[in-house]
Amino acid sequence: MTKSPLTFGSAAAAEDAELALLGLIAYQELTSFEHLSSDARLSPTLVDRETLGRFAVTEFGHFEMVRELIADRGLDPQEVIEPFMASLDEMHRRTKPGDWYESLTKAYVIDGVAADFYALIASGLEPAARSLVEEVKTAQGITDWLRERLQLAIADHPERASRLALWGRRLLGEALTQAREIGETYDFWGALQAEGRNDRGQEMTALFARLVENHSRRMRQLGMTA
Repeated sequence: MTKSPLTFGSAAAAEDAELALLGLIAYQELTSFEHLSSDARLSPTLVDRETLGRFAVTEFGHFEMVRELIADRGLDPQEVIEPFMASLDEMHRRTKPGDWYESLTKAYVIDGVAADFYALIASGLEPAARSLVEEVKTAQGITDWLRERLQLAIADHPERASRLALWGRRLLGEALTQAREIGETYDFWGALQAEGRNDRGQEMTALFARLVENHSRRMRQLGMTA
């Protein structure tokens, strides 16, 4: 992946950053749709299958929303989205779940970290970009259901807790590595500097600390140690 020459020193550079973020979010939403659809087919109950199918439709709707926004700017959505495909696909290849409960944990962890990352990066961009991220990544219903379903699975079989906790730590490591690589490639840290904040190193440290803190809170809600 070629490093983008974004510096955020001009309106044009900031617009490039927004487009990169839109491409990233669009592909994340598309892959979320695909994985939730697959998880639905493997569900142990019809209720689970119906719920995950509904969530998959929601994620595809988010993808279409972002895709249309890119097209409305006169750009080819495929060209904006394509740079993120290889790295995200590789991350998902490395984190292939072993069973349905690991799949739910993956959705819970990866989507949670991704939503936090997008929101923190968008905080340094224009109001329109922040508004879109908030609309697309506000999927509290999905997060709540995943948490409750995992809590039930652990209550039924307590031995699952340690295995899923270990899996969650691996997923966090992969998600943070992905966030760092994409952040550096597209120089999203420049967006965090745009409002006269600290230097990039401090902003990166603070951002990743926030990602870990939020992940730890979500895992504690499952009764697990992050």
